Amino acid sequence: MSPLATALQSCDMLLIDGLHAFDFTADASGLSVECMDGRQLRRWVFTAEQVAAAVAIGDEWQLDDASGAHRLVCMSAFRAPDDNDNEPDLDEPAGR
Repeated sequence: MSPLATALQSCDMLLIDGLHAFDFTADASGLSVECMDGRQLRRWVFTAEQVAAAVAIGDEWQLDDASGAHRLVCMSAFRAPDDNDNEPDLDEPAGR
C-alpha cells in the first residue's frame, strides 16, 4: 500500500484544491472525491497508480491526473463526544 493510500485509510475529511470534502472513497481501485463548490458539484477520480505516485510535500500530497496537479491534505474531522460515554451523571451525587 502506498503512503498516501495508508493516510487515506485513517482520515475522514480531505482538503483538495482548497475545498473541504467529506464524501470520498479510497480503495484498491484508487480515490474518488466529491464536494460542493458553491452550487457546483466537483468530482475528482484518481487511479490506484496515480495514488501510488503521489508526492508528499510537507503535510500535503500532490496528485497528478490528465487535468494537471492537485493538492490534497488528509484531515480528521472533529466529532462531538458520544452521549453514552463513561462520564458520571450530573444529576446524581458522586459515589453512588
